[in-house]
Amino acid sequence: MKDTLVMIMAGGRGSRLGPLTIHRSKPSVPFAGRYRIIDFVLSNFVNSGYRRLYVLTQYMSSSLIKHLNRNWRLSGFGEYIEVVPAQMRMGEFWYRGTADAVYQNVNLIRDSRAAHVAVFGGDHVYKFAIDQMDVFHRNRDADLTVAALAVPREEASQFGCIAIDDQGRIIDFVEKPENPPAMPGRPTHTLVSMGNYVFRRDVLERVLTEDATLPGSRHDFGRDVIPRMISTGARVFAYDFTENRIPGDPAGTEPYWRDVGTIDSYFISNMEVRARVPLLDLYNRQWRIRGAERDYPPARFVRAGEGRPTAHIEDSLVCEGSIVASAQIAHVVLGYDCFVHAGARVSSSVILSGCDIGANARLSRVVLDKNCKIEPGCVIGENPDEDRLRFPFVTESGIVVVPKGTLVPARGPVALANDVVELMHNEPEMQHLLRPGTFSISKRQRHSYQSAGPRFQLFGDDHHIDDHPRDE
Repeated sequence: MKDTLVMIMAGGRGSRLGPLTIHRSKPSVPFAGRYRIIDFVLSNFVNSGYRRLYVLTQYMSSSLIKHLNRNWRLSGFGEYIEVVPAQMRMGEFWYRGTADAVYQNVNLIRDSRAAHVAVFGGDHVYKFAIDQMDVFHRNRDADLTVAALAVPREEASQFGCIAIDDQGRIIDFVEKPENPPAMPGRPTHTLVSMGNYVFRRDVLERVLTEDATLPGSRHDFGRDVIPRMISTGARVFAYDFTENRIPGDPAGTEPYWRDVGTIDSYFISNMEVRARVPLLDLYNRQWRIRGAERDYPPARFVRAGEGRPTAHIEDSLVCEGSIVASAQIAHVVLGYDCFVHAGARVSSSVILSGCDIGANARLSRVVLDKNCKIEPGCVIGENPDEDRLRFPFVTESGIVVVPKGTLVPARGPVALANDVVELMHNEPEMQHLLRPGTFSISKRQRHSYQSAGPRFQLFGDDHHIDDHPRDE
């Protein structure tokens, strides 16, 4: 679909992801050990044959821009993945909504002379053959096509809810209603928008220009633009995501899409990817999920010395450069450049890159952001009440989230990296978490970007690994 321009919305703050988005936008949050969330939508477009992509950024975009510039390049003439920071082209204000974000970059749409424009979110985890939706859109001569999925009614209030006629045309669209409507013939489910759209270019330009002038508009696709298009008789259709088929996936594979907008949903989705039979297959060679390429050695599973037990790995993902030495991990996503020392036991956890888990530590239902150091003998996840007293971020379900660069001793206050503390002071909803005597700044003013991962020595023929604590 060479005459379709792509605009990916990647400016989301992701406040419900708590400490994972203190210093990065939601699309740049790491996922499944070696990816970032935005890698999924980019891979879907590239795999589907699209070669003109704009990525619109705004909140905490430095990490995201660095990732895109280093790892996502298209080499052909006229092909590009181009980062577009917020520029205030329409006035002294940042993006005021999803529709306004596209409107403030309408010059890119006009200059492209594309017949159609795909506007997709950059903060979901899924596989999607987007060219199939594009064909559906063109075959119906649609002004707008909305990707749609049926979800349980109790979950639907998080999304834009859709009603369609027997031709698949959308006749009603309500953004995040308190009482989501049931689907005809399927009362336990509601049809919802996935936040992914294909517009006719001329229609998109017109509706965005009109919306920009309307007083009281929130300048949002779901709250304003799409309901207005439906009410004025525009040809708006729903594309059924369950009809999408990924080349290389076995017949009967259920389409996978997750809005990883909360810590619990992020945790569950990571667990689904590392499962014995994963719901999201990352090993389909016809539909590769691309990400960063790093110069790390292979992962290692070794004895920590003579007389030590073997490493034990069960139903886990372990990324490049990581070492598990006479330790046990089960149902874990272990990022790159991590070290799990002798006697440690880690279960049902998501460990991001550069982390060091000390000897005899025990972790369960924990999310460690990058570069965390867990000192020997530390226990997390076995007593929720104690965890809530000690850690600033614990979900209602008991998942402990440790911010980037944190030092966690066996006992006593956790030491947050100095830059993380500064960012928390700037967030009004987080200032109350900095309770005196509970959390401290690292005594060496450690920065969260300093890795706590593998730095070890090999001694003699037994390749003994030094598992003494390090001051970093």
